[in-house]
Amino acid sequence: MACSTPLGPVAILVLGLLHERPMHPYEMVQTTVARREDRLAKFRAGTLYHAVDRLFENGLIEVHEVRREGNRPERTVYTITEAGRGALTESLERILETRPEEYPELYLALSEAHGLPRNRVVELLDRRIATMRADLADVEAAVAEIRSRGKPEMFFLDGGCRIATLTAQIAWLDDLVDRLRTYRIAWLDDPDSPYRVPAGPNTSPAPNTSPDTERLTQKVE
Repeated sequence: MACSTPLGPVAILVLGLLHERPMHPYEMVQTTVARREDRLAKFRAGTLYHAVDRLFENGLIEVHEVRREGNRPERTVYTITEAGRGALTESLERILETRPEEYPELYLALSEAHGLPRNRVVELLDRRIATMRADLADVEAAVAEIRSRGKPEMFFLDGGCRIATLTAQIAWLDDLVDRLRTYRIAWLDDPDSPYRVPAGPNTSPAPNTSPDTERLTQKVE
């Protein structure tokens, strides 16, 4: 029977692996980590084992064989079913075609960052950019290593997309930090800022304050 609910990211990873060849769950974990595909979803071994159980219950995978190697415990090897192939195809097509509304925390933080001191925002963004640069270098190295083995690009398109996204975000944040550091962006804690938050509840608004400014002042209180 087909799964009646949309597949989660880990379930898609499992079906993708079993679409290649039959595997037991431990081999799925090892392969996912070796390929660094654990970066594609919130991934832990327990999560994958749970996904395997659910896929089996829903008829999307089935037992291929039970394997015993030496004194090791028996390992159940699974393979994908026709229903599983259909569910995988449907999920991939839906994800590739549609652009769901997403709520990145960075956008939220940027929209409210004016409530923090300028220097603190610069300090925090410098740390974030350093982390992103390290992540970018790691992905670039992984892609270069895959290319060196002659693997076709179709198998690591996600790496190219991640590199492009990180490169663009780093460039934008670098420019933002530079403009903040050189005071080319007005900020609430600037001494002469007309948007400064009043010191107390009885303090009058700054002169020449527009209705929009008053709303902004209320927002950061």
